[in-house]
Amino acid sequence: MFFCLLVTPGIPRPAEKESPVIRTLRTLRLPRIAGSGAVAVTLALLTSAAATTATATAAAEPPPPSRSSFSLTDPRVVAHFDFAAGQTPEAIALEPDGSADLTFALARQVARVTKHGDTRILATLPAVENPATPVVGVAVVTGIVRTHDGTIYVPYLTGTTETGIYRIDPDGEVSKFADLPAGSFANGLALDEHHGVLYAADSVLATVWRVSLDDGEVTRWATGAALEPTSFIGANGIKVHHHAVWVSNFDRGTLLRIPIGADGSAGAIAVRATGLAGIDDFAFPGPGDTALAALNATSELAQVRPDGTHTVLLTAQDGLSNPTSVAIRHHKVYVPSAAFVTMRDPNLLLARIGKDEEKDGEKDGHGDHGDHGDHGDHEGQEDHEGQEGQEG
Repeated sequence: MFFCLLVTPGIPRPAEKESPVIRTLRTLRLPRIAGSGAVAVTLALLTSAAATTATATAAAEPPPPSRSSFSLTDPRVVAHFDFAAGQTPEAIALEPDGSADLTFALARQVARVTKHGDTRILATLPAVENPATPVVGVAVVTGIVRTHDGTIYVPYLTGTTETGIYRIDPDGEVSKFADLPAGSFANGLALDEHHGVLYAADSVLATVWRVSLDDGEVTRWATGAALEPTSFIGANGIKVHHHAVWVSNFDRGTLLRIPIGADGSAGAIAVRATGLAGIDDFAFPGPGDTALAALNATSELAQVRPDGTHTVLLTAQDGLSNPTSVAIRHHKVYVPSAAFVTMRDPNLLLARIGKDEEKDGEKDGHGDHGDHGDHGDHEGQEDHEGQEGQEG
C-alpha cells in the first residue's frame, strides 16, 4: 500500500482553510529527477510519472483477462473517513466479531471499525521530530496484523532511528518491538503465528524482512530484482499462504511467490501474475491460489487466478477510491480505500462472495482445505475467514 501526490504548478488552489495534514502533504518530497530540484507532492498515487511507468511495465505482455465465474454482490460502503484529518486507511486486519482494524497512514493511527460502521481510534503512534521517511518525507504507519490474543503489530516509518515494527497491546499501550533501518520502507506486513514470525515487504530496499515474535530479531529473508522498484516503489503487499510468502510489486504490476523451505529459508522468487498495474495488497478467499487484489491505480478490485489471468470484480462505481488492501471473512470481502489520488471519500467497503464462488475458485489452485500445519496457512490461523486479510 502506498501513496504520493502530484501538485500541478501554476494552477491556483481554491481559497479554503487547509488542515495541517494537507499542508504537510503539499511539502512532501520526491527524489530529484534529472538533476532538477525536489518535486513537491500532494496526495496523488498513480497520476505521477511513477504510476505511469508502473502501468507501462504491467502492460508488457500481460496474460489476457479471463472470463470468471467468481462474483461479488451487494457492494456497499459501511464507513466514511476524514481525508483532511489523515484518515487514509492503508491496511486491514479483522477482529473475531467481524470488526476491522485499520491503519490510518497519514494520521499515524490505528482505528477499529465495527460492522455497523462506528469508528474509534485504538492508538496513535508517537510523533517524531524531523521525520525523513524515504519517498514521502513524513512519518507514516503502513501494514497491520493481529495475533490470536488481540495484540496488533504495525510498521511505523519515520526515516529515523524510530523506524521499526511497533506493538499495540489489547489495552492500547504502544511500544517499539523491532528495529528496522532508517532508510527502509516496510509496507505490507504478514503474520505466520504458527511459526512465530512476521514478514514485511520493503518497497524501497527490495527486501522481505523476517521478524521473530519471540525476541524481535530482524533478518533479511529475501531479496531480488523481482522485488525492486523500477521508478517509485517495488514490493508492496504481502501474505503467507501455502508454504510460501506472496508479494505484490507496485511498479512492475506483478504478483510473486517465494517458497518457504523446510528450514525456514526463502526459495527462488517466481512471478505468478503480471499486468496488474498499480497492485497494492491482496488476500486469498480460500485454500487455493486464487487471489483478490486491490488495484490502487484504477480503483478496482480484481480476481487473480492461478494461471495469471485476472478479472475486475469491483470498480469506482461500486464505491472504491484507490483501494489499498483486502480482507475476507466467510463470504464477506472488506476493501479499504485511501483516496490518495482521488482525494475523495476514503472509506471501508464490504461485499459478498456468491454462494458457490469460493468453492469454484479453489478448483484451480492447491484445492485441498487441509494443510493447516504448514508455513503458509498461519497468518493469523488462516481459517479462510479473513485473517488472510491481515497485512499489509
